[in-house]
Amino acid sequence: MLASAVAIAAAAEEKPFTAQAFQAAQDQGKSILIEIHASWCPICQAQKPILSKLFAAPQFKNLAVFRVDFDSQKAEVRRFNARIQSTLITFNGTEEIARSVGDTNPDSIADLLRLAL
Repeated sequence: MLASAVAIAAAAEEKPFTAQAFQAAQDQGKSILIEIHASWCPICQAQKPILSKLFAAPQFKNLAVFRVDFDSQKAEVRRFNARIQSTLITFNGTEEIARSVGDTNPDSIADLLRLAL
């Protein structure tokens, strides 16, 4: 049981997007992933297990992950200039590094996350 608690603690944690938490992560110069997600989106559902597996990898343990709800957080979707759900955007501090839309390839998603490190 202790081993699984340690494994969970070492994984990147996905949190709902708030402007305050995002700003704090940027101010701290963190590597950040913004995930524009919709519960009804099949591509988002395909991305979910890929992202979960990557978040558990040691190299991504310090990644700050924020999920923006495509349907209920329209202002935030516009803030990130995301046209559709299933958009992944990486930042290093305040600088946007890269983005992808509709990607379900584990290798290219991992590459996207690595760019923010």
